[in-house]
Amino acid sequence: MKEVFVDSSGFYALLDRDDPFHLAARDCFERAEREGWRLWTTSYVLHETWALVQHRLGMEALEQLLEVLIPVCEVEYVDRALHALGALRCRTANQRRLSLTDCVSLEFMRLRGLTEAIARDDHFARAGVRLPS
Repeated sequence: MKEVFVDSSGFYALLDRDDPFHLAARDCFERAEREGWRLWTTSYVLHETWALVQHRLGMEALEQLLEVLIPVCEVEYVDRALHALGALRCRTANQRRLSLTDCVSLEFMRLRGLTEAIARDDHFARAGVRLPS
């Protein structure tokens, strides 16, 4: 079974029809459903996406995220060990625009052996993560 990570940028783009990544994200989610992919995300991504969607798109879009999108994903709740790995990666990278959420996501992906993500983020691309093929 194909396993794919979902980043905040993927969730957000699917919900915002004006986002430049919307069509690609929609295609990925439709293929995931059709082909039975196992989608993964983390509790940190959920936290980040919740705040972003609520602020920019409103409560109706937030309900769609919570009631439709999140239930199709396996959610890895970040524990102390995963947080520490992400924090170390973030501090070692020493990049102002690299978030703790992205670093935790990348560490989770590394641990699970995931190489594909529904994401539009340069940090993922630089880490060798690609869109699902």
